[in-house]
Amino acid sequence: MDRTYPDGRTIHLSLVANPSHLECVNPVVAGKARAKQFYCGDTDDDRRNVVPILLHGDAAFAGQGVVYETMQLAGVEDFNVGGTIHVIVNNQIGFTTNPINSRSTPYASDLGKAFNCPIFHCNGDDPVAVSRALETAIEWRHEWGTDVIIDMICYRRLGHNELDQPMFTQPKLYKAITRHPTTLEIYEKRLIDEGTMTKEEAKEIRDFTLQSYERDFEASKSYQPRPDDWLSSRWSGFKSPRQHSRIQPTGVDIDVLRFIGKKAGEVPEGFKLHRQMVKIFQARQEMAESGSDIDWGLAEAMAFGSLLLEGNHVRLTGQDVQRGTFSHRHAVVKDQDSEEEYTPLNALAKIVNMSAPLEERTLRDTQAKLTVRNSILSEFAVLGFEHGYSLENPNALILWEAQFGDFVNGAQVMLDQFIAAGEDKWLRQSGLVLLLPHGYDGQGAEHSSCRVERYLQMVEEDPHHIPPMGKDERTQIQRANWQIVNCSTPANYFHCLRRQIHRDFRKPMIVVSPKNLLRHKRCVSTLEDMGPGTIFHRAFDEANPEISNNPGNVKVRLIIVLTATLIVITVHSSIVCADCFCNSFRRWYSALDKFTTSSLQNARSWNVPTSLSSVWSRSLLLLLTR
Repeated sequence: MDRTYPDGRTIHLSLVANPSHLECVNPVVAGKARAKQFYCGDTDDDRRNVVPILLHGDAAFAGQGVVYETMQLAGVEDFNVGGTIHVIVNNQIGFTTNPINSRSTPYASDLGKAFNCPIFHCNGDDPVAVSRALETAIEWRHEWGTDVIIDMICYRRLGHNELDQPMFTQPKLYKAITRHPTTLEIYEKRLIDEGTMTKEEAKEIRDFTLQSYERDFEASKSYQPRPDDWLSSRWSGFKSPRQHSRIQPTGVDIDVLRFIGKKAGEVPEGFKLHRQMVKIFQARQEMAESGSDIDWGLAEAMAFGSLLLEGNHVRLTGQDVQRGTFSHRHAVVKDQDSEEEYTPLNALAKIVNMSAPLEERTLRDTQAKLTVRNSILSEFAVLGFEHGYSLENPNALILWEAQFGDFVNGAQVMLDQFIAAGEDKWLRQSGLVLLLPHGYDGQGAEHSSCRVERYLQMVEEDPHHIPPMGKDERTQIQRANWQIVNCSTPANYFHCLRRQIHRDFRKPMIVVSPKNLLRHKRCVSTLEDMGPGTIFHRAFDEANPEISNNPGNVKVRLIIVLTATLIVITVHSSIVCADCFCNSFRRWYSALDKFTTSSLQNARSWNVPTSLSSVWSRSLLLLLTR
């Protein structure tokens, strides 16, 4: 909504879709606001001109942990939005719970004291006081760039909903409320007593307003929303699930890839790298020069770099993402004397443009900006922030990486309410990428499984419909709510990332990312695997010529496919997924141990009894297939 004031100022208001899960929208609003600031140019004025405003309930503000997590982001680089205005509608009740049971602090707003926020307590029955508090909050935010809290103390005149009877739980309070005049009655009386208006003028204003509400209410009964109502101008031209999108090649000119690979291993003259980092960067340059043995980290850097040169902003956040949990990425390095940070992929071109989408990039030797930022130790708020960021502009690759795949558990509300269901509920597409390290490679039970079965279960797809798979008619991903991939080669991961941008639709993507493949000697690719004409492979063909050349001689009883250390066994019409350490699989483990995802292409068919398909334990997941 846009509103123009008499002095010529125009204000645009964006409303973020909000599920019933209290306060979970907070980081989404902050992320969307941060993206707007970034694409405007990311100056101090841009920070001031884009203002996130959050409305809270008193019990929710005090009780929901995501409020604290979101406020903790306020001063962190690349998450700082220049201050958020928090308005607590303090009804002094949480559904049926009194304040004495909903918090331990005197005020619902006391959380703000942890961040030295100014807190304005005002009377909800005094509209002038509320207005002054809001004006003061905005002025404070513009001057000092910090969060501000307004605690508007009021009451809930009726129950929590139309059928609720509040007298059941707060009889004394609601006896007092029934005798208390409304805010409108109090303010009208005040204006009349002051001589500001007459009773007739007050009635005229009241009638005009109520009639306007009635007209809008009646109009809402026949309102038909348009599919693009929720989309900003940046999303113009993107297709819905009902419109076919062709598969696009994602390969890149080999000379460009070699240039990016070399740049990914360079630092400015005089920049003192750690001695081990010197070896890592030298190895990157050698891989880029030879065009072979390209590992996971360099393939990712080439995907990022090629998108940047095409004008697409790339943003990666999460815990320890600059180095990478497993010390494979090194997207940001530090001088060993000064601790100055350097991001090699921001030196691909002479000019770094904050917002240089492909169709707008006109300056020569210009690239978009890469942001790789370690986040606070939070999953819920940070993933929500990145989801909000991804909603603003489709011409950007936005990624969030879990320290270990298991830790995404802490953000399950975001996955359920926004990422998995956002397009269906609110017509909002998002290309957010989740990198979830997965695999039983040591480090304990809480550092092993990203619970890929959860995401497979949440795929919105008809199991009784076999989608057309021809290259020019394939719409399976468009019609689903998200994608789950487990890449087994660096090149396929490269194409997977580029494919997110080189489409005319957007879908969230869950990447079951590896651990032991990051530096596995057999898990490497060549520049030709990422060169012109190459694309993402949904599956690799049989690599053994004895089998591929003589398919009639092979009698397959079942197929075993390994994804990291997850076993998928296909028997007739059922799939059984099991944890390798399940007792039922121990007798087969010695035979399967020779397999890793890096040798997936060379895997042979194994003759395993079909009785295995009936095995069930707490770590098995049974899925019916087509």
